[in-house]
Amino acid sequence: AIFELTRGEQDLIDDLKLARKAYHDPMLKLSIMSEEELTHIFGDLDSYIPLHEEFLAKLGEATRADGTVGQIGHILINWLPRLNAYKEYCSNQLAAKALLDQKKLDRRVQDFLQRCIESPFSRKLDLWSFLDIPRSRLVKYPLLLKEILRHTPKDHLDTKSLEEALCLIQGVLADINLKKGESECQYYVDKLEYLDDKQRDLRIESSKALLCHGELKNKNGHKLYLFLFQDVLVLTRPVTRNERHYFQVYRQPIPVQELVLEDLQDGDVRMGGSFRGAFSNSDKAKNIFRVRFKDTCPGQSHTLQANDVFHKQQWLNCIKTAIFPYQQSPTEQKDLPDLSEECEENQPPVTNVKDPRRSSTVSGIVEMDLEENELNSTLNAGGDIKDGKTQCSQKEMQKLDKAQQGLKRKETLV
Repeated sequence: AIFELTRGEQDLIDDLKLARKAYHDPMLKLSIMSEEELTHIFGDLDSYIPLHEEFLAKLGEATRADGTVGQIGHILINWLPRLNAYKEYCSNQLAAKALLDQKKLDRRVQDFLQRCIESPFSRKLDLWSFLDIPRSRLVKYPLLLKEILRHTPKDHLDTKSLEEALCLIQGVLADINLKKGESECQYYVDKLEYLDDKQRDLRIESSKALLCHGELKNKNGHKLYLFLFQDVLVLTRPVTRNERHYFQVYRQPIPVQELVLEDLQDGDVRMGGSFRGAFSNSDKAKNIFRVRFKDTCPGQSHTLQANDVFHKQQWLNCIKTAIFPYQQSPTEQKDLPDLSEECEENQPPVTNVKDPRRSSTVSGIVEMDLEENELNSTLNAGGDIKDGKTQCSQKEMQKLDKAQQGLKRKETLV
């Protein structure tokens, strides 16, 4: 288990050096990208490489000639807090990926990256795969430490140190995840466009957490992209201008405290308005739900359709969690009045705009929230620690509480 930790560090160092030598430096020398663009995409690689080289050297010093290791707990305790250096890197990943995708539209960039993929050194991996390796490595540390701890006798001198190191890395990951969530939330806030100043809401501008976002269809079959911030639900239409993606706010944002959710059964609503649909039952919608204002005065009700039952349930869960604190009664609201929905034709026309192809998927760029599934299992390990399987200091317990709070605010992409 310790050898696996050591070998993983060497592989990470090799990949970071490869990213700099085979991608960053040639693109800078050939002026394929500007230095500013490369810095934005690659981050501060020069500082991360020595960080892991130092850790690898310490592990090497602790390894005896026969390959066995006496203790590594103290090395981990001293080194793991330094991983906080990745806060900025992970927080910038969404913007970095967007810039890289934009630059790929440039023929020179496209040709260079294609040649790299076809070269043996790339192992058929694209550039982003190399840039995403540090994030993938971060979420593996708790798993590696648990494996080492599992093979360590309870009376061994390293047991307590390893338990403390496990608490440390979980706290570091919680801090990184929280910072990344705030950064990604601000990224999308900055991408919003308003057709009317009345659509602007201070709750959007002050948002620190994005609970859920993804593509859905409205009753007319048009694609919308929804953002559920902690205090407001925003419906938008994806638009592209000058090869840059934006989200045009569609209708009036619905504050969470005024939001009503209705789960609709398959076939309750007919979606779309095609001529063919008037003579068939094929347009009976599945995986649908409705959101609206509590106050009927705004007159806005949106019937929305998810790609499948899984994504629908994710949306329902996220919205229910958001509105729960504002509900006067825990019972679910039923038989809500079917408010008339405004026609999309009432919206001002958008010129020179094309919809980007955005897929509705649980896994995407973010899919970091430091790899949600892996991170959740990592942070949830804090429950074992808290229940007494591991002894942590009061300071570390506070970090675990913070980690659990961070999970409640985690972003979900559907």
